[in-house]
Amino acid sequence: MDLYEYTYNLVRQIPEGMVSSYGAVALALGDIRASRAVGRMMNQNPNADNMPCFKIVYSDGNIGGFGLGIDDKIRRLRLDNIEVYDNKINNFEKVFFNDFKTDYPLKKLRKKQIELSCKVKLEDSLDKIDTIAGFDVAYPQNDFDNCCAACIVMDNKTKKVIEEKIIHDKNFFPYIPTYLTFREADFYQLLYEQLENKPDVLMIDGNGILHPFGLGIASFIGVKMNIPSIGVAKSKLCGKLEGNKVIFDNKLIGSAFFSSKYIKNPIFVSPGHKISHDTTISIIDEYCYYKIPEPIRKAHLLATKNI
Repeated sequence: MDLYEYTYNLVRQIPEGMVSSYGAVALALGDIRASRAVGRMMNQNPNADNMPCFKIVYSDGNIGGFGLGIDDKIRRLRLDNIEVYDNKINNFEKVFFNDFKTDYPLKKLRKKQIELSCKVKLEDSLDKIDTIAGFDVAYPQNDFDNCCAACIVMDNKTKKVIEEKIIHDKNFFPYIPTYLTFREADFYQLLYEQLENKPDVLMIDGNGILHPFGLGIASFIGVKMNIPSIGVAKSKLCGKLEGNKVIFDNKLIGSAFFSSKYIKNPIFVSPGHKISHDTTISIIDEYCYYKIPEPIRKAHLLATKNI
């Protein structure tokens, strides 16, 4: 979905003489986690005359930033009959608007995640693995709309790349923590469909079951495509470490993995679908010549080279 345009249409609902906040717009989208994404979308607004991003301020009444400069934001606010003093909205509580008409799209996506999480299987489904694919998406610096998604397929015996694919596309879904699936999964599915050598296992730059709702992007793709999948993340999304194990709600959801004793910060790996914790670690260990396992590292290099 085009979450940018949906968000911009929410902001267009704010009446003359009133303002709203990043958090209020995030709640209208369906999740307070989207607050920072709302800020980025306001900053990326292509036309401040058509979509009044200047009407979005901080929850304490401070006016915050503006792509065209603070002075221009103040000018626009005053033209909209909103009083500003010392970079703060006067009578903020009286001019604050949060009565948005919305169907809370993020709540719908969360419901979908939770429903699919019940279909995740953590048993090994393959007797042998002949090929493994790595997937990653790269974005140009300061341009988070356009992207290059890449996939490489490696022979599991020789560890050589046997196929590469890339696609360029525009992304209409900003990064929101725990919603990466809906930002990038479509690109990975499209890449997979174009492959001549269909892999036995998918290795995704993102989480598997290491997710507060049990369904990161690797699990989502694994379930949707009914293929064994593994998630590899650079930071811990949730849970607590007990040794190298990541525990959440008293369940094992992933592992911190160090490719060598010289690595200070681990990667966090987790099963996606149709694969066990032990097999996940075994595969990661086999492919970690550097910090990032080769299928994802090579996919990342391919994507960044072709941005």
